[in-house]
Amino acid sequence: MTATASPAEATTTTMTHREVMQALSGLMMGIFVSILASTVVSNALPRIIADLGANQSVYTWVVTTELLAMTATVPLWGKLSDLYSKKLLVQLSLVFFAVGSLVAGLSPNVEVLLASRVVQGIGAGGLTALAQVVMAAMISPRELGRYAGMFGAVFAVATVAGPLVGGVMVDTDWLGWRWCFFLGVPFTVVAIAMLQRTLHLPLIKREVKVDYLGAFLIMAGVSTILVWSTLAGQRFAWASGWTAGLVSAGLVLLVLAVLVERRTPEPVVPLDIFRNRTVTLATVASLLVGVAMFGGTVFLSQYFQIALGKSPTVAGLMSLPMIAGLLVSSTVAGQLITKWGRWKGFLVAGAIIMPVSFVLLSTIDTSTNAVTLGLFMALLGVGVGMLMQNLVLAAQNDVPAHELGAATSVISFFRSMGGAVGVSALGAVLANRVGTIMADKLGPAAQGSGGDAVPDISTLPEPILRIVQDAYATATSEIFLIVTPIAVLALIAVLFIKEKPLHTTSGSERLAQEEQANAGMPAH
Repeated sequence: MTATASPAEATTTTMTHREVMQALSGLMMGIFVSILASTVVSNALPRIIADLGANQSVYTWVVTTELLAMTATVPLWGKLSDLYSKKLLVQLSLVFFAVGSLVAGLSPNVEVLLASRVVQGIGAGGLTALAQVVMAAMISPRELGRYAGMFGAVFAVATVAGPLVGGVMVDTDWLGWRWCFFLGVPFTVVAIAMLQRTLHLPLIKREVKVDYLGAFLIMAGVSTILVWSTLAGQRFAWASGWTAGLVSAGLVLLVLAVLVERRTPEPVVPLDIFRNRTVTLATVASLLVGVAMFGGTVFLSQYFQIALGKSPTVAGLMSLPMIAGLLVSSTVAGQLITKWGRWKGFLVAGAIIMPVSFVLLSTIDTSTNAVTLGLFMALLGVGVGMLMQNLVLAAQNDVPAHELGAATSVISFFRSMGGAVGVSALGAVLANRVGTIMADKLGPAAQGSGGDAVPDISTLPEPILRIVQDAYATATSEIFLIVTPIAVLALIAVLFIKEKPLHTTSGSERLAQEEQANAGMPAH
């Protein structure tokens, strides 16, 4: 790789707080849009799959297709951010997201909806990888906590607003679930315009050759594994010829990807980055957190609406405690990390709180009162708020500036992959468990409909209604019990991460210093 700009041209100065906030305004809008569009659909899913004549497996697929596309493309977005204009890439990811949202809102059937979710996922992959890369380029790790807390607040507000807005739209006859997708389009256009006006980053132009073969093999291998984890247990048995074929194909593709990545001068995922102990442990922890968090919480809205019989709007309100916990913990932890310069304690505390909250949530049933449920969810939010962002911070602080994009995207990639595997695999477990419980209560003939079709509880007679609600409550509580040991493994990985002092220079400043050192020039 050859730099065509001189090292002196790469030198940058520290940005003031006002300059940083102006530069982050459009980025925050983009993050707000992506989170809002992702969460606004959660309470609409039961209505969407009913209107489109879908079943429980499609309920899972609407979530996992976006996660799959996002997961598969995160490494490529992260690599491109080390080579090309971060600003242009963020805007391009928003374009993907807007197009996907527009098509989703116009979907005449399940097939088009799932295709549009793939396009949304590609855009979300860009935002996932690039948002934290852009922040790291402008802000030093020591100061990153306060701004990360602000992003946590944006995340929390969007996550709160999403289910609420989605519930209101579904419950409003003249709007309907399609507006859950249309809503984000104008905000996305505004975000693109704001980024054009406010985001200005120094660019070191390089002559590069992107490893598209490696990127293709990574995406194909990961997608194959994720498709297997989604279909296994529903379309075919876990121990079957299909399982052997898909897993083998996925592993072969990933082995080929590793061989290609080892030989190319510009790998999508630099394999030597895993020689860094912090990056490796943070990656393992992020994978496990993704499985536990996404897999454990994505079915809560279904629990609220089916097991507890709540409306979509009320289901949105019931998610507030978890978001409040996340908002408070991420904001406070970020401010204290900036003040004290220490982060390991917050990381460990979050990793301890998460499995404890899962154990508590495994006790829920149809009679759990709102206050108790709210406390359990708030505790989970606190743990997530202290854990997720600080795993990224730990990795970013411990790699050279020229690997910031790769390190950030690797963490995001494995967290997203864990989430996709968790949602798909645990969705299959939930559907199978619901079918088994209903078969025990109503006879074998009920197993297929109970575990496959998502019931409209408003049409069920009282005796059947109680059985269906108990089945979904029991299955959901068991999901939380399953993810508890996974969260404990994440805690073990976190305990072995070594705390290192936070850098006081931004990623752009560190990159300029590295370029000057490589050129044999004194750093300014």
